[in-house]
This record gives sequence, structure tokens and C-alpha cells, in this order.
Amino acid sequence: MQKTRKSGLPESVGMRHDTHFVELISKKSSGPLVRLIPLDKIEPNPHQPRSELGSIEELMASIRSKGVLEPIIVRPRGEKYEIIAGERRYVASKNVGLKEIPAIEMSVSDSEALEISLIENLQRKDLDIFEEADGLNALIDLYEYSHAQISEKIGKARSTITEIINLSKIPLSVRVACREAAIDKNRSFLIEISKLKNEAEMKLLVDQIRERGLKREDTRDLTKLFKGKAVDNSSKPKHYIFNYAPRGDKTYSIRIEFKKENVGRAEIIKVLEDLLSKLRSAF
Repeated sequence: MQKTRKSGLPESVGMRHDTHFVELISKKSSGPLVRLIPLDKIEPNPHQPRSELGSIEELMASIRSKGVLEPIIVRPRGEKYEIIAGERRYVASKNVGLKEIPAIEMSVSDSEALEISLIENLQRKDLDIFEEADGLNALIDLYEYSHAQISEKIGKARSTITEIINLSKIPLSVRVACREAAIDKNRSFLIEISKLKNEAEMKLLVDQIRERGLKREDTRDLTKLFKGKAVDNSSKPKHYIFNYAPRGDKTYSIRIEFKKENVGRAEIIKVLEDLLSKLRSAF
């Protein structure tokens, strides 16, 4: 019976690696598909696209209990092997004392190795959002991928891919400011920041988000004001909004709306002090 393209796993069942890897492995591999390679014969990739490996404690615990369930991908480099994908598994295996690791050997060029490594990293769930943005942008710069092609390979909606790629234009100094303001994991805020035309405006918006405790809709309106665009009247863009919600305490939040566009720190403090005075005199 002739096999169709739908033979194999049902469409509802997915594997972490897409057909990109399957096609490359089938075309490039010869001999055994997976074999055990001594860890002392393996070297990390000096051009690893991921800046940090993140916490590997959970991965180490899994390897101690069940071993390495997914082979790493390597390529021969003289008498040793260079990691293409799977550096976290490699490091975790060394840390728990393993002597060898299951690996798939592939003979690929520098360009193909980087492409595979980029896509493998982008399919992980623990990536920093800026690492993800830079990785997606690299696929466009180096390999001229379209947003639609990236969407298909990574398994995310095209609109999401476009939003994330736009974050790659946020400069390093602004990224640091976002982390200090604890908004570096809030994609909605970061998307608004990425819409601004220069570093100074981006930093100003981050400062406003931090100092005023802005919500998503307030930030969107402020972004439009920076860009000189008209804002929907229903959102009252000319009113300065100050929001406060204590970290770790969701029992209350404070929102103060001023009837003007610009308000300084001293004026906010005065309003709060007046409010406290009135509350004390009422009881």
C-alpha cells in the first residue's frame, strides 16, 4: 500500500522538532542515526546564539532520574565534535557525572549549523523575550526567512512573530531599563516601547510606566502622544494617570486620574497626603 503524507503520527500529536530537523537529518546523516559519544569528545559551539543557558537544575534532576531522553545534535570537528543543538543537555549531563551522551551526528556547514541552532533554541519555552526577538531577527538577516516561514517552523502565529521581531530594535540600554522597571517580561509594554522612533523616547516611556504605574491602555495612549497621533477620545489621553499596585499584594491597587496631561512627583505626593489627611479626619 502506498504511503501518503499523512501516515505516521496523527495531526493532533506534535513533536518538539518540526520537519525542518527531520528533513536535514535524513539528508545529511549516514550510518547510525543516534549513537553514544563520550562527553570529553564534545565541545560547545563558540557561536552559540543563546546568550545564557538559564537554570538547568530541573533538567539535571530529570537526567539523574531518566537519563537523556532527547539526543543532542553534533558535527565532527577534527577528532572531536561540536554541538549544533542541545548545549543545556550537554552541560546538565556533565554536571550529573555522565561520561557519554546520545547524539545525532550531522555533516553540515557553518551556516547550516547556526540555522539549526537558532531554530532549536527558539523552540524552547524558557527563552528571554529579547533573546527570542534577536534570534528571530537573525533568521531574517542571515537566511532571508519571511515571517510566514518562521511562523511555520517555530509554530507560532505570524502576527506574534512580527510583534516579537519588532522587539529586537529596542537598544541594550532600554532593555536594561525595562529589567530595572520589572517590565522586561511584559510583551504588551515592550511592544509599545518598540513603536517609538529613538532611544530617548523609549527610555522616557519606560520611566513613565515605572513612575506612574501605567496600565496597558494608558501606555498605548502615551505612545500615540509621543508619535503625535490622535487618540481615541474615549480613552481620555489628556489626563495624567497614576497607578500603584504593591508587588506581591493583590488585595488592593490605587489609581489617580488628574484633569491635566503633565503632573510631577511632588504633586502626586501632595494629593496622596491630602487624601490621607481627609481619611484621618473622617474617622
